[in-house]
Amino acid sequence: MTYNATDIAVVGFAHAPHVPETFGTTNGVEMLAPCFTELYEKLGITKSDIDFWCSGSSDYLAGRAFSFISAIDSIGAVPPINESHVEMDAAWALYEAWVKLRSGQAQTALVYGFGKPSAGTLRQVLTLQTDPYLVAPLWPDAVSMAGLQARAGLDAGRWTERDMAEIAARSAADAARIGASATARTETDVDKLLAADYVANPFRAHDIAPITDGAAAIVLAVGDRARELTDRPAWLTGMAHYIDTPVLGARDLTVSDSTARAAKAAINGGATDFDVAELHAQYSHEEVILKEALGLNGSTRINPSGGALSGNPMFAAGLERIGFAAREIFNGNANRALAHASSGPALQQNLVATLEAK
Repeated sequence: MTYNATDIAVVGFAHAPHVPETFGTTNGVEMLAPCFTELYEKLGITKSDIDFWCSGSSDYLAGRAFSFISAIDSIGAVPPINESHVEMDAAWALYEAWVKLRSGQAQTALVYGFGKPSAGTLRQVLTLQTDPYLVAPLWPDAVSMAGLQARAGLDAGRWTERDMAEIAARSAADAARIGASATARTETDVDKLLAADYVANPFRAHDIAPITDGAAAIVLAVGDRARELTDRPAWLTGMAHYIDTPVLGARDLTVSDSTARAAKAAINGGATDFDVAELHAQYSHEEVILKEALGLNGSTRINPSGGALSGNPMFAAGLERIGFAAREIFNGNANRALAHASSGPALQQNLVATLEAK
């Protein structure tokens, strides 16, 4: 078998149902095991065919140290595996696996992420991501920090509450179409959405991603191995991530410089006429910022999966954006796709990946 280590593709994607709460444990085993089984069956492989494993999760979300070690129970003890982990969304675990494959150390990798935010007070737990000296002691919750960003854009005339409601309505319609919503949100009438009460001004309920338990997994493969595993691989043509300052008052919250820089590096001068883009927008206004930072044109379909506004499993939702973008290529609905993942408050850190059918 011959292969080029720079030819790496997504060949399989599976995710757990988007639910507000699962009775499983915080190590994600009950959600992950069916994802792995689905991938094995679809691709005709076994655990022994995976050269490298990499996961993304959060110990402070799980409420105990080294929670990812317990998650390995979903893989099994025999045969031994080559495994790594990142303490953030599994999109960054996929980045590590991509580097591993590019370096020639493996030909296949399975990347997975999981989170059970229903086990705690998610929006306060996420405060622990902030500056431990100046921000975290004030305990601003995640919605409040996003609200500062939304209000800045509204006051600057960058977007309107109707713009935000239209994004939420489209996400609800797409999620209902494919049955991917974690909530009962099915309202797509923009005027009715705008008539709802605020839950945290300027946010109404539809502007905020639901608390969602979930897990996701992706299989990567190199060159001819990818072509053996699927008829239409989604080739990763570029990937990059950048971070903005954690000091919220030291950056313009109405733009995302790190997303723009990641897009420039990932696209690397190529065309921006993507057929589809999966954006990890956890609040409705974030989609406006991301579309501008990515330079997307009007012909690109945004979040046909329903996006994070319909289901936002923490530490797996970013990986899902890559998986859903790849699925559009698997199904022949797209030839070029872009996927985006985010971490931290107010779009602090951003990853961009581009995928193509060759």
